[in-house]
Amino acid sequence: MLHFILCFSDLYHLVSSRQMNVSSRETTNSVSHFILMGFPSSPKMQLLYFGLFSVAYTLTLMGNAAIACAVRWDRRLHTPMYILLGNFSLLEICYVTTTVPKMLANFLSTSKSISFVSCFAQFYFFFSFGYDEGFYLSIMAFDRCLAICRPLHYPRIMTRQLCTGLVIFGWSCGFIIFLTPVVLISKLPYCGPNVINHFLCDPVPLMMLSCSEDITTQLIYSTFNHIFIIGTFLFILCSYALVILAVVRMTSEASKRKAFSTCASHLAVVTLFYGPSIMMYVSPGSGHPVKMQKIITLFYSVVTPVCNPLIYSLRNKEMKDALVKIFKTRKGVH
Repeated sequence: MLHFILCFSDLYHLVSSRQMNVSSRETTNSVSHFILMGFPSSPKMQLLYFGLFSVAYTLTLMGNAAIACAVRWDRRLHTPMYILLGNFSLLEICYVTTTVPKMLANFLSTSKSISFVSCFAQFYFFFSFGYDEGFYLSIMAFDRCLAICRPLHYPRIMTRQLCTGLVIFGWSCGFIIFLTPVVLISKLPYCGPNVINHFLCDPVPLMMLSCSEDITTQLIYSTFNHIFIIGTFLFILCSYALVILAVVRMTSEASKRKAFSTCASHLAVVTLFYGPSIMMYVSPGSGHPVKMQKIITLFYSVVTPVCNPLIYSLRNKEMKDALVKIFKTRKGVH
């Protein structure tokens, strides 16, 4: 009888301890939504921010859509360089659309909340498209290097099949690679507070809100960023170094000017993309103040996509001619 009572007592304690573990696990994941602080200011300033960023977002959509349409409708631009540029413009539209509409809505909202699932979806798509942009810049650098350094072999190497494969690779690679960090960070326990001092669901503030400090997850996330940014940036630098050497050896001044003009626009976009990214995620003093983090993120998430269509269209004669032709055709139709 005594043995039965002891066994029952042990069973009771085992069940109760499991119930306590379950309840504690539920409380550690009790956060159902987050609050995006954005840019705290007066209601008038919020309206001013809304107006400014609405204009920037509209210009980004119009500029990148115009380039994508020009590549689609003008047969002269059906070459690997412009096909890649058209896809890059579509990528820019997707990239800004992951964050800017929510930021604009929060300027007019008092709650500024975002659900747990929506927050991590924004985090995943924003950084996946960001990775894709880096891969596309690398592919575009490879294409220019091949065209200028090996002009006679270029048509045989850069076939339609290879170009299609590079386009698919550029769109899919970021989504595959960044799946691991976003799953790991989403599995961290979040038990409050739920206020993110940012205008988007950035991984660093999210990891700071976790109840437990997971060094492994932080290390994996940091390693992914370092390998991606440094690897693609070095690849682009090496590609354009070879291009510059090839251009210097050219005898025709017209060919030199055309090659330098094309590469200058690419390098300007590379600088705008990688400059803030290196400052934010790679530099030794990357633990910037919160205000500085917001400004840097704002630069590469809003300002750079506005500038890219201007850089590519103003410094490229074929693109300017195609855009003028499209606008004239549309005007004639109307």
